[in-house]
Amino acid sequence: MKILVINAGSSSRKYQLFDLPDGGVLTAGLVERIGEASSRVNHTVFRNGESHKITRDLPLKDHRAGLQQVAELLMDAEVGVIADAAEIDAVGHRVVHGGEQFSQTTVITPDVKFAIERLSPFAPLHNPPNLQGITVAEEVFPDAVQVAVFDTAFHQTMPPHAYRYAIPNEFYDEHGIRVYGFHGTSHLYVSRRAAEMLGKSPAETNVITAHLGNGASMAAVAGGRSIDTSMGFTPLPGLMMGSRCGDLDPAVVYYLGTKLGKSFDEIDRILNKQSGLIGITGVNDLRDIESRAAAGDAQAELALEMYAYRIKKYIGAYAAALGRVDALVFTAGVGENSDTIRARACAGLENLGFRLDAAKNAGRKKTATAIHAEGSPVKIFVIPTNEELEIARQAYEVVGR
Repeated sequence: MKILVINAGSSSRKYQLFDLPDGGVLTAGLVERIGEASSRVNHTVFRNGESHKITRDLPLKDHRAGLQQVAELLMDAEVGVIADAAEIDAVGHRVVHGGEQFSQTTVITPDVKFAIERLSPFAPLHNPPNLQGITVAEEVFPDAVQVAVFDTAFHQTMPPHAYRYAIPNEFYDEHGIRVYGFHGTSHLYVSRRAAEMLGKSPAETNVITAHLGNGASMAAVAGGRSIDTSMGFTPLPGLMMGSRCGDLDPAVVYYLGTKLGKSFDEIDRILNKQSGLIGITGVNDLRDIESRAAAGDAQAELALEMYAYRIKKYIGAYAAALGRVDALVFTAGVGENSDTIRARACAGLENLGFRLDAAKNAGRKKTATAIHAEGSPVKIFVIPTNEELEIARQAYEVVGR
């Protein structure tokens, strides 16, 4: 069964084509800078244990044009892997916010699309492009079953004491204001891989997962089920991120509005796009910040300390929530590539059982790697996330039923 996975961002679209259950990845790519004159498509084909990559620079005015370019590459005489769009059996879509309505992978119907649109205010930067990706895929691959895999679904196992806010009941009962959590597909994937590395089943393991990218979140996973997570009603709270503030005194919003005269739109822009690393240093690329800190830049050093300190606090909190921790997992762009952040986040946690090996931690990790010291009570892993594979697996399970 050929399953195309689409992971749509506001100006980018990652994709992979899988031949399941046994064939693995046929092709993968990234369409970036959609809507800009400098749009680019990076497309890689995997054949006979080898990969062949091509790059095309061309203007792509919108997501429709981007996905049409993907379809053309999939059917290209030289680098294509299918002869016709009808060969795609299913398209699995990452959808960020599924609210309480969706706790599992779902075949997309008009009602599902309406629900995704209705939930867009909860994830305004993500659900609209996710929905657009679905609409375009229906046009480009009309014979395929369209399947939605929700970032929030994995966290629907959280107990009420973890997902409820201490505000009047009416706001939950009538408006659904609660913790939903995000990056669920990634947290699910790496927590399962951690269990494999421990030689146990997910049901036997307690894992803390840290998805650290431009967006960042952590989760406490007990017996394979999410029991708490750092993001909340929206992807804004929790850890310090590339451009998002993370945890913040709610009264700051009130102060920005009443005392500083900021509109709601301005406040939203400040907290989502002008805060986090970019708010402290002016840039959101951690590699640049690490270089500046090494050169003595005080603001860059402060940003690194703030970033790592918040991760450390959540490690401690989730260790308390879980009671017993078998493994800590770092994943995503920062988690996989920054030994500096991993080291700073674990420093001082030795008495809680988190003992890092500096030599094992050094450098980028492209494969699943154990970085804990010999005899460490808690194992520490770097596990490259593979949200697309997890989405493909879940789509396969739904379509193949």
